[in-house]
Amino acid sequence: MIDIHSHVLPGLDDGAHSIDESLEMLRLAAASGTTDIVATPHANAEFSFDHARVKQSFSEIAGQSRSFISLHLGCDFHLSYENVSDAVNNAAKYTINNTRYLLVELPDLITPSTVRQGLRQLISADLKPVITHPERNPSLQCKLDELTHWITDGCLVQVTGQSFLGRFGPIAKNIADRLMAAGLIHFVASDAHDCVDRIPDLSGAYKYISSRYGAERADSLCIYNPACAIAGESVSSKVPKETRQPFFGFGKSRTA
Repeated sequence: MIDIHSHVLPGLDDGAHSIDESLEMLRLAAASGTTDIVATPHANAEFSFDHARVKQSFSEIAGQSRSFISLHLGCDFHLSYENVSDAVNNAAKYTINNTRYLLVELPDLITPSTVRQGLRQLISADLKPVITHPERNPSLQCKLDELTHWITDGCLVQVTGQSFLGRFGPIAKNIADRLMAAGLIHFVASDAHDCVDRIPDLSGAYKYISSRYGAERADSLCIYNPACAIAGESVSSKVPKETRQPFFGFGKSRTA
């Protein structure tokens, strides 16, 4: 499996705190069947994205883990005016493995029109925004019809693996399943932060998706699409025809 969202670099954000913890997270990932993992430190108001420091940390950890897992670099890019302005001019600073793919985390409080404007700016700069864990965003949970518009514009969607297993509560699990049933998920990733609670293990989610939706879907979301993102190859953002109408009353339900 290939994991495109993790916080395994030490001391850069709220993920790994030390080199030892970083390496242990990577060992856990490898032991659970992950062959490649993307380190994606936050870039937000709380954690500044010092590119030189990030690259130095990445080189050190990648060198020490090379024998058991392949580490790639990206960013957990928070959608803000300052970040968008910088990414438009310095895309390779934030993208996955220097490709077009950019993980984009939306604010907890969103205005759909403002979000769409920011995403379109990124798309106009030839970037491919990957909207991270919409099932966990409290403001988006009742506005998920907006996802179909953003996907139509050219965005992709990444859901957290543990959401399917109930780690983030019944609402997130319910939404993850409904997004899956509607064909609106393109990647499943760990968004790992530690070795105990939010671990870099996709095996449980892979088994769940495979048993409920089929092995082909699990392979697409956990192996093939992530591999395309790392290689800079195309992943389709086409919205399934049956999903183009209002999204099954998503905005009306807040229960599982």
